[in-house]
Amino acid sequence: MSNLQIGLAIIGGLVLAAVVAYNAWITRQSAPRTARERPVPLPAADTTDPVADVGERMLDPLADRIDPVLDGDLADTVPAALAEQLPGGAPADGSMPDLRREPLALERRPGLDALIDVIAPVTPETEVSGDAVLAALPATRRVGSKPFAVEGLTAMGDWEPPRAGQRYRQLQAGVQLANRAGALNDIEFSEFVVKTQAFADVLSAAVEFPEMRAEVARARELDAFAGDHDAQLGFTLRARRAAWSPGYVAQNAARQGFVAGALPGRMVLAGSQPGQAPVLSLTFDPQAAMAEDPEQSALREVTLSLEVTHVPRSEQPFVQLRQVAQALAQAMDGVVSDDAGQALTDDAMDRIGADLEALYDALDARDLSAGSPQARRLFS
Repeated sequence: MSNLQIGLAIIGGLVLAAVVAYNAWITRQSAPRTARERPVPLPAADTTDPVADVGERMLDPLADRIDPVLDGDLADTVPAALAEQLPGGAPADGSMPDLRREPLALERRPGLDALIDVIAPVTPETEVSGDAVLAALPATRRVGSKPFAVEGLTAMGDWEPPRAGQRYRQLQAGVQLANRAGALNDIEFSEFVVKTQAFADVLSAAVEFPEMRAEVARARELDAFAGDHDAQLGFTLRARRAAWSPGYVAQNAARQGFVAGALPGRMVLAGSQPGQAPVLSLTFDPQAAMAEDPEQSALREVTLSLEVTHVPRSEQPFVQLRQVAQALAQAMDGVVSDDAGQALTDDAMDRIGADLEALYDALDARDLSAGSPQARRLFS
């Protein structure tokens, strides 16, 4: 073999090696980033917090929320598939890793309020027991699309949901005037009357109903106000180059204070007060979180959400949303955009913040301050 042939063979080998190395580099660059690439310790588990979704039980225990309302299912946990993506992976025995989770909301269920409810006084002939009231309650706590509730007046002068062992001289039934399903209409008001009258008849009680036309008009006015002042704000964080694995997202979100929610692909930033709705939520494709091999699941975007009317103004939720979005974008090499995919500049965020302050003022003036029980019920 001549020197020329040997030289060409060596050059060919080098070119082939270079092609193989380049393909390997491209493959590595396009692979999802995983939590193991940047190990950081996650917050230690708080053993005093029960594991469950932050939910709220308003007048209607079946109402659905943007932050899902669960019936206190204490078995909800971070999916094992997502847990395997966290630093150290999932324990071999199948138990959950050391990870903070969304605590159970123990807030007392808010009572009927003339501001947002139609209320009908129910007066029994004699004092009735809480057991009798519970037995007389209708099978469902809904009137059309609106929550229905009954309360009893205690000897201490407090209204409360009926309790076994308690005794009541006065009761009241109510239905919510409006929610995100719309205003109370004539048919729903009539259903409320029928349901309340049947309840009162079982207890041999007298009931007084307000005038339907006035209440339906009030419902429409409240619904119009709610429609003009409802706000659910969301930022999308998109990957610039390499995609992310679910564990990589969870790891970086945990560094910003997020804890795992009860649903796959959801994390929340808890409020400062017990029982308060989450300040922010972070969501991504739940299928990726539950995949057989989540390390190979590629996420190219996640969503940061703020339910404006559910979070008290004092939490400065938009400031937190803005700071978290920018911090995650820097840490994960992403860009913050709106739903249309347009990058959000500082000026755009300033304008959004100013609009939110005006919204908070309007809610305060109507006694429906953001984060209040009344606001959380109305905007549900």
